Amino acid sequence: MSSDCCPTRQEIEEGTRFAPKFDEKGLLSAVVLDSQTKEVLVVAFMNEESLAKTRESGNVTFWSRSRGELWMKGETSGNVLRVEEIRVDCDQDALVIYARPAGPTCHTGRTSCFYRKLELKAEDSEALVKVKT
Repeated sequence: MSSDCCPTRQEIEEGTRFAPKFDEKGLLSAVVLDSQTKEVLVVAFMNEESLAKTRESGNVTFWSRSRGELWMKGETSGNVLRVEEIRVDCDQDALVIYARPAGPTCHTGRTSCFYRKLELKAEDSEALVKVKT
């Protein structure tokens, strides 16, 4: 049996205790998918505080690395991401969040931040092609 501070690998991978593993900067990756279409909407980072806010409010909140502050998606636009389910990976260092978007997710006004695909064999200067999101 492990102590409260340090769950064993078995407990992390198979147990019911949530013990998020933040990186050296105190962050973990969060991939947000539309709960209806399963389309990837955005990938961002969460720290302990943003994860707690997300769980408490039900609205996805990230940690902005560039601004060094909490960032609730849709805070100014109203296009919040309402959490429906959060899944945790096997070693608890990444999340997949199924959410219901209240409007476009990307700051460009697009449904998803992933509106371009990378052509595998194209030159880098012409490698991105827009896709319908």
